[in-house]
Amino acid sequence: MRLKTNKSITDDLYHRLLIDASKVKLPYLYFLPDVSIENEISMVPIITSAYSATWKIGKYLNDLLRPFVNKILQPTTFRDEPDLMQKLHQYVYTGKRLQSTTLFCTIQILNYIALDLHQHMIDAVGCFLQDNLVSNKLGPLTIQTIKNLLHIYLYYNIFYYKNQIYKIAKGSPTTMALSETLSTIYLFAWENQLFFTWNNSNETELCRFLRPLQDKYPSVQFHPRIGSTVRFFNVHIDNSKGELSTRIYHQSMMGKYSLPYVVGHSKQAHSDWLRSALIRAVCCCSCVDDFHLERLTLELAYLTNGYSLRFVESHLDNFFDYFHAAEMRYFKDQISYDKFRKNWFDYMLMQYELTDKLQQFNDKGQLIQLQYRYEYGPRCEFTQQFHQLWSQYFHQHPTLSNEKVKVLLTTKHQYSLNSLLTEEKSMNLIQ
Repeated sequence: MRLKTNKSITDDLYHRLLIDASKVKLPYLYFLPDVSIENEISMVPIITSAYSATWKIGKYLNDLLRPFVNKILQPTTFRDEPDLMQKLHQYVYTGKRLQSTTLFCTIQILNYIALDLHQHMIDAVGCFLQDNLVSNKLGPLTIQTIKNLLHIYLYYNIFYYKNQIYKIAKGSPTTMALSETLSTIYLFAWENQLFFTWNNSNETELCRFLRPLQDKYPSVQFHPRIGSTVRFFNVHIDNSKGELSTRIYHQSMMGKYSLPYVVGHSKQAHSDWLRSALIRAVCCCSCVDDFHLERLTLELAYLTNGYSLRFVESHLDNFFDYFHAAEMRYFKDQISYDKFRKNWFDYMLMQYELTDKLQQFNDKGQLIQLQYRYEYGPRCEFTQQFHQLWSQYFHQHPTLSNEKVKVLLTTKHQYSLNSLLTEEKSMNLIQ
């Protein structure tokens, strides 16, 4: 109320952030296994956040901060494995900076979700904005107003566990997108996982270089890996006397032939994942033999999980035919593979641009997501006809034309085990 009285926020924004107490859901705590560290399983706390008392403020702040933060950090941030491989490829072959003595260093931050006290996080956000903004405002809000809203968001996050209500003293729920944005700002040059190269002297010198960073951030617990061979983003990276070699890394504690857990229409989700996994394989495997081994692993994974040979074959044909390279499925010529791989690198650059444009529509509230029940049939044809009809009837509409809004169609399975077997915790459990 004070922010509205002081005219720090507009009446419209005040009403947007105002909550309906009858619709608020108290967050609860549960745990999921984490196998990100080799040969170690730990339990990670997960706190629900949807429709909590701070949910609206958190969503608004993330929509405001994230685009600006991403723009500042984009040059030093990897989106995913293909992006990592492309930038590493440029470092080695375009910049010609890889030496026979070059060491790789990866740093994983273990307490990423609860780095520091709330006030330290708020101060870090304020300093970040002051250092990178031209004026004292980001969008309609001043830096001080953003800090005030962050104070409300961070200090009023509560949850219940075993019939007891607790207050979060560090960090915020990982299910809230703002948590990732705040941690990124706090660490700035650190990020959740870091990867860099070291050409100066040896491993001892590198450890000496890292020590002041650890002293500067005593609250940050990190796990470094240093050597000519490292693992990052589930990619095995090796410097063999100045020659770069990369391939997919499979953790021993995770089954090679298991498919990811999905929500919604499992067949459609696994169809999309197979294509993504094949693209990831060709981008991450520098050797043609490693790529074909990964391809065979994916084929076996789908066959052992009940998908038909026809399903697998059709997806593989589509993947290789995309660049008219059907022969690549059976040939092991490294030169042809390198050209095929470059085509997929270029493809991913275009996908990143499309993703950024889609995100811009979402940030402006111009993205419409629709679901429809789907069991089988010509899904692609239905999607195409839907967009044609949308364009036909709304091409001159002031807010619903293709230039003003984007529509995403997703499928939903009528008989989902997720719907049958999962159940939201009842508020009646709290005594």
